[in-house]
Amino acid sequence: MTGARAYLGVTCSALGRRWVGPDATHDRLAEAIWQATSLPPAVCAVLARAEVAPEQAADYLAPSLRALLPDPRSLKDMERAAARILQAATTRERIAIFADYDVDGACSAALLLDWLGAMGVRATLYVPDRLTEGYGPNAPAMTKLAAGHDLIVCVDCGTMAHDALAAAKGTDVVVLDHHLGAETLPPALAVVNPNRQDEDGDLGHLCAAGVVFLLLVEANRQGRAQGLQGPDLMALLDLVALATVADVAPLLGVNRAFVRQGLKIMAGRNRPGLRTLSDIARLDSAPRAYHLGYVIGPRINAGGRIGAADMGARLLATRDTAEAEALAARLDLLNTERREIEAAVRASALAQAEARGTDSPLAWAADDGWHPGVIGIAAARLKEATNRPSVVIALDGEIGKGSGRSVPGIDLGAAIHRLVREGLLIGGGGHKMAAGLTVARDGLEAAMQRLGDLLAQQGAGAQGPRSLRLDGTLMPGAITPELIAQLDAAGPFGASAPAPRFALADMRIEDIRRMGDTHLRFRCNGGDGNRLDVICFGAFDSDLGPMIAAHQGRRLHLAGQIEINFWGGRQTPQLRLDDAAIPHDTA
Repeated sequence: MTGARAYLGVTCSALGRRWVGPDATHDRLAEAIWQATSLPPAVCAVLARAEVAPEQAADYLAPSLRALLPDPRSLKDMERAAARILQAATTRERIAIFADYDVDGACSAALLLDWLGAMGVRATLYVPDRLTEGYGPNAPAMTKLAAGHDLIVCVDCGTMAHDALAAAKGTDVVVLDHHLGAETLPPALAVVNPNRQDEDGDLGHLCAAGVVFLLLVEANRQGRAQGLQGPDLMALLDLVALATVADVAPLLGVNRAFVRQGLKIMAGRNRPGLRTLSDIARLDSAPRAYHLGYVIGPRINAGGRIGAADMGARLLATRDTAEAEALAARLDLLNTERREIEAAVRASALAQAEARGTDSPLAWAADDGWHPGVIGIAAARLKEATNRPSVVIALDGEIGKGSGRSVPGIDLGAAIHRLVREGLLIGGGGHKMAAGLTVARDGLEAAMQRLGDLLAQQGAGAQGPRSLRLDGTLMPGAITPELIAQLDAAGPFGASAPAPRFALADMRIEDIRRMGDTHLRFRCNGGDGNRLDVICFGAFDSDLGPMIAAHQGRRLHLAGQIEINFWGGRQTPQLRLDDAAIPHDTA
């Protein structure tokens, strides 16, 4: 898209971005959708960007889980895994759940704990400590669990844990995962993973919680065949939605339905942990995908990053309000501490990457003393700052443990797997957009050089200036609660389904007010008597805030997301500003 004509002529905005609007093909599709549906042009533009055919628009705006849910049995080992878990539940066997410590792992564990609890079974939860045990199953933990349990279920991990699973002697192991697998599977009764080498990849977009949900669908089906009434699975979709968004799974196909339906379940506030955490986070409106990714998710993650690893799963699974309140309060405090630690690591990593040069296909940084629990977030921030795949590594002695994040179109997980096969990494794995690795200190430079070369072969570093994609232009008077509700129906928005962004052209800037140290609020006037409130979070963390502050009474092109502002019992439309540019005729 770097060759596309700059939208509104903006080739370098306040944030150094090139604005890109819909191309001719999407304009024609938007027109066809409008003729077929009479939906507002802004909604048609968003549907066209998602390449929705006119005759499919109605179904797309109301995604049905029944219509989109795949057959669980299309995944290898699914029937065997479901049968084994159902047998363990109905015969009251001793079951242990070994879960990863992130949001997806916590939600996956809570799904199983909920389902088993409804079946009258209390399972053991085991989440490894990030600092002392690292990611995934390890031999000592599996040996200990095997000694006291008849079945171990590994969720969001286990596909690459050959030696660790071999240590679970005398006990059946079921793996429910979504991370990239190797050519050989670990020694387990069943490995259900849409990203196994022998799968077709059609369900590779599922997070682990999505895989667990499909297993429960199959377990309920097998139970009904035996005359058993299984637990209500729809009530569990809040967990699937949270995991899907927090794990940055693409919001396509069944994932859209998972999140759409899950948000409705979450709005009912029936899960004590999520209800209490939402209240502590001052979430005073119906939850949206944004809240799952940026408000709820980080707090669930905080326990696994710098606290007790199992706190997130325990919070999500508990039905005790007092326990939920105590866990939520602790996670909120840990999240505040996590932000402080992460800010220091992020600043150091960015400075190091900039000193190394950010024009290479890979941005990376490594140092002693960095907390391993925040390197994933630091890698994500480094990726955002450089628009390149990024890796941040915490060194400890002769070993470094790293976390990486990628950009669209670049498969970081596959490159990490190749480095492991080539012997340049001690270990590693993940998926397209995120991966982890372990590297020897004395092999660090060589490994990062090779990783950069592999990523360059995929096109990393050749994307050109970062673009801001816009869906069209609006005037303040057209931005109404009704339009925002119709746009929301085209969601949820997230990975592979960016939230709609619109430009407001030639807006006069009025009533500028600074909020705290970094935020900014003002009004824009389109010259037709209609005004719109604008909020810009973190404005003074970049050149955007000073630019706007200098343009009181003057005109700017504005770009961002339109939303409802809930304040003082009132609901008013506003623009959440992402960028701004000076019109050519006033430059």
